[in-house]
Amino acid sequence: MAGARSRAQGGEIVSQPILSVSGVGKRFGAFVALNDVSVAFPAGQLTAIIGPNGAGKSTFFNVISGAFAPSAGRVFFEGQDITGRAQHEFARIGIAKSFQITNLFKQLSAHENVRVAAQMRRSRFELFKPRSALRELAEAADALLQRVGLADVGGKRAADLAHGQQRALEIAMALAAEPRLLLMDEPTAGMSPEETTAMMGLIKRIAQERTVVLVEHKMKLVMGICQRLVVLHHGELLAEGTPDEIRSNTDVKRVYLGQ
Repeated sequence: MAGARSRAQGGEIVSQPILSVSGVGKRFGAFVALNDVSVAFPAGQLTAIIGPNGAGKSTFFNVISGAFAPSAGRVFFEGQDITGRAQHEFARIGIAKSFQITNLFKQLSAHENVRVAAQMRRSRFELFKPRSALRELAEAADALLQRVGLADVGGKRAADLAHGQQRALEIAMALAAEPRLLLMDEPTAGMSPEETTAMMGLIKRIAQERTVVLVEHKMKLVMGICQRLVVLHHGELLAEGTPDEIRSNTDVKRVYLGQ
């Protein structure tokens, strides 16, 4: 599996973290959005960052995706300190992200959107490309559209796609960067139940090939597909563990489930 490393520990195979944060904090003036968060994300697993509204999930996502530099603490990717790196460097080192608000070229077709993303990855500085290279990019775009279930709408403008299709298209563009880690911010936001089901299926398929970390506020939605959950509350780490461990956690029940 891409990016996965493991070691034996007491006879058990333990995944090594692909992403980790140590003592991360984020302030906006006097407001403390994150406070001393330390957590590691195992390689090759599907992990959800969950918590009620105002828990600090979006801020945390922005820190680990490079949109915000932390006010305190460090961020590591595959053991390398990437704290404060520019966002455009993340794709180069193997991290791609999909945001809550779609970021597409609305007037281009679905196929053209993915082809441009593939071209940025494979031939960023080549002004004159042979026909074979263009054909390879088109074939790569076709394969990615097939992978996310959009093969039959490749010729449609992105603006004319349904919301769920636009989110899937953005994921195809992120996958064009061939990331080892895919970060997703509330991938089902604004979706119908049918679109949500389709998106959850897509995420499960993607997670079979690479590490996926997603932010979500719907706990029930991720319980059935994630191997691990990280729970934030008031900008602090409340709990982490398997779905069963989180279900039985007294603190999680109290602050998240209102019990």
